[in-house]
Amino acid sequence: MVIEKCRNIIALSIVYFFRLFPIKKNKLFFYSYYGSQYGCNPRYLTEYILKNYPKGYFDIVWAFNDLSKRESMKDMRIVKTMSLRYFYDLCTAKVVITNFRTNDIFMKRKSQYYIQTWHSSLRLKQIEKDTESTLAASYIKMAKKDSRKCDLLLSGCQYSTDIFRRSFWYEGEIFEYGTPRNDLLFAQPQNIRQELLSELNIPAHKKIYLYAPTFRNNNDVTVYQLEFNMLKQALEDKFGGEWLCLVKLHPHLLSQSYEIINDKNVIDVTKHQDIQELLMIADVLITDYSSLMFDYAISKKPCFLYIPDYKSYIKNERNLYFDVKDLPFPAAETFPILIEQLKKHDYKQYQAKVKRFLNSIGTFENGHASKMLAEKINEICFEENRREMNEAV
Repeated sequence: MVIEKCRNIIALSIVYFFRLFPIKKNKLFFYSYYGSQYGCNPRYLTEYILKNYPKGYFDIVWAFNDLSKRESMKDMRIVKTMSLRYFYDLCTAKVVITNFRTNDIFMKRKSQYYIQTWHSSLRLKQIEKDTESTLAASYIKMAKKDSRKCDLLLSGCQYSTDIFRRSFWYEGEIFEYGTPRNDLLFAQPQNIRQELLSELNIPAHKKIYLYAPTFRNNNDVTVYQLEFNMLKQALEDKFGGEWLCLVKLHPHLLSQSYEIINDKNVIDVTKHQDIQELLMIADVLITDYSSLMFDYAISKKPCFLYIPDYKSYIKNERNLYFDVKDLPFPAAETFPILIEQLKKHDYKQYQAKVKRFLNSIGTFENGHASKMLAEKINEICFEENRREMNEAV
């Protein structure tokens, strides 16, 4: 405790020092999941900017906890979290973009702009103030501070906007143009698909079902154990072709994946950082309470919910924004029912339900979120320059 307190004091002292340096108008500072990965909305926004703006137009900085595998990242600078360079770039960036809450080390300066992209287009599980009784007091304090610093919050649909207005302790601007990470599901780029299949040693003719369950606080891994061979057979009987399974567990379960995955037709992709790429190549998704279902709905491909602990989850984990029965995705509380739902799946009927659901939540997703947000950032960074030029004229 004493060591941690001393580290915080040192970090804040460094921050105060670097706050004396001028802000660089074209510098963008990114980090995702507290520096643990290159992914989610910050990644897709970055890649859009690199592809569509001149080289060097923006000074792009990414922060990571581990730099050992980051040498190949081109046209951007990378810094190690909590290093001197990290503090300098954080304090002198014009725009800071992340997908999780920031802590006290980010002391936003008056002329800085903070964009909170969040990490889902829509949630099934309740968040923030809506589930305040389940959150630690320290987190609530941090979240409220973070919301006061925030200048722009991304929303994937009107339903999410309503949640943010009610529960995010935030009264600022909400950017209602969708989420950058879901642009990939509209574009379906074949080159990325082929690269990922090659990386995973998956033959191009194989069909894929992705099993991506969310995390449970009780650490019980038995809830994730499926009869993968039976699922494979049911999918082959229903849809034809040769199928294999990809399993993407929560990062907290990385060390326990061997307890769950023990089948030759199953590939453990828990280490793969970008879930959107996995959603893109999947022909079927099986999940439970994860918000991935709403991202995947964009593709209109079949999604099934396997929720054997439904009653206990709601009682012991979190309340939900939707009754699973009101969702367009078939939900099964037992494995035999899941198999039966696969066998009886009516694709046209399912597509119609998904379309109605997306209309009911007022989706903003259209594949252009990165473009719209990049234009907003361009305006933020260079608005002062244009104003000065207009005044001079």
